[in-house]
Amino acid sequence: MLERVFSQEEYMQKQAAVKYSDGKFEPIIDECEGCERTVEEDGTKYCKTYLYPSAKWRLGICNFATHKKPEIKITSIKVNPLKAAKRASKAKK
Repeated sequence: MLERVFSQEEYMQKQAAVKYSDGKFEPIIDECEGCERTVEEDGTKYCKTYLYPSAKWRLGICNFATHKKPEIKITSIKVNPLKAAKRASKAKK
């Protein structure tokens, strides 16, 4: 039989193929459900961008999450009108 000779690029692509079930990747946790970055292999879902998804959720929201966005709180600052008038008059001089 003839063996096919792979080019260096094809060989590297073959070596770079990831098997999620080989033990390096941990299954996703409940917070990851609904994320677009999950991959299902052998009936188990894995994160395709991070090895340990539980570590990304430990401090809050995962920065890779596509299904949840961080809440941004906007606070308005109350300005004393008397102080604002004084500052404005000093700036004109």
